[in-house]
Amino acid sequence: MSVNTLPVTTGEALATLWQGWQAQARGALTVSWMLHGRPGIGKTEIVQTLAARAGAQLFDLRLTTIEPQDLRGLPYYDHATQRTIWYRPEDLPDDPAQPAVLFLDELTAAPPALQPTVYGLLQERRIGRHRLPDSVFVVAAGNGPEDGAIAYDMGTALSDRLIHLSLRATAQDWVENYALPQNLHPAIPAFLRGRPDLLETTAETLQRGQTIACTPRSWARVSAILHAIPDRRLRDVMIAGTLGEAPAAEFGLVLADITANLRVADMLAAAPGQAWPLYPTSLHGLTALTYALIGAAEATTIPRIIALMAGIADLHHHRDEATLRALPLAELCTHGFELLLQKALAQGWEAQFAASPDWAAYAARTQARA
Repeated sequence: MSVNTLPVTTGEALATLWQGWQAQARGALTVSWMLHGRPGIGKTEIVQTLAARAGAQLFDLRLTTIEPQDLRGLPYYDHATQRTIWYRPEDLPDDPAQPAVLFLDELTAAPPALQPTVYGLLQERRIGRHRLPDSVFVVAAGNGPEDGAIAYDMGTALSDRLIHLSLRATAQDWVENYALPQNLHPAIPAFLRGRPDLLETTAETLQRGQTIACTPRSWARVSAILHAIPDRRLRDVMIAGTLGEAPAAEFGLVLADITANLRVADMLAAAPGQAWPLYPTSLHGLTALTYALIGAAEATTIPRIIALMAGIADLHHHRDEATLRALPLAELCTHGFELLLQKALAQGWEAQFAASPDWAAYAARTQARA
């Protein structure tokens, strides 16, 4: 069965859940949510980010690893009252003073015998006599049978208890809302800017009968490999085992270009006016530079970062090279500043931007061209 709702990016899904969290905190809306999406698209990361942003304790229940009694609890006989009493499981939040997110992961892969036990949590927010406090936000997630994952179709009795969000991966959303905030290796967003179709290839991989697909999760793993493994040959083997042979080979060519020419630390250390020879001269290299500068931006480095970012637009004036004259330097600079401004606003660095003569000069030139 298809999920007949509007597709949303992971960034939009996080924003929607955040609005839902705030509405529930005001007592205006108490519902349960369901994230649908292919494996590796970022469902778990969305919920983890939501809990961290809200300052909430995260209760992560993987429904494929539990039995109905793990949620219902175990009974014992109370001789004094001559009643059967149920021990409440410790995996459920019960402190009304502590905000919490209850994450029911792999809901669609849970055995059918478990699903009725989950119904009460999703609709009535209770199991047996145990009721979730009002401070608990409930989110479920799962894959579909069409994703090549083990999954059961969701029945109407279950689906009617949820607000459904159908996730779709886009390179721009993932780069801006995950890769940059998580400071992934700059070669990855630089590569995906030119090949956004390789962010998520699960459907094509299944059609070809292959095992390994590119996913947002696998690209995050590639970043970890790049930071952890210095041996290039072994690193290439690991990346091929993460992305698949063909995407890994294409990425490897871009990575080699970027690695050979990206020298951010040297550029930051160079005196003003001495960094021009250190700028990369390829499109991939300059694209990676914009992301690397954003990743390196801190309260103490932001003035120098602004100067180096502005220098991208002026590079052809300081290095008379045919390759540079053919590149969209102004566009790269504008793109980099848009993302850098987003980070600056989030970090409260507006004053540093306002005081930067390099930013003022760049803004004046941009306004004059307009």
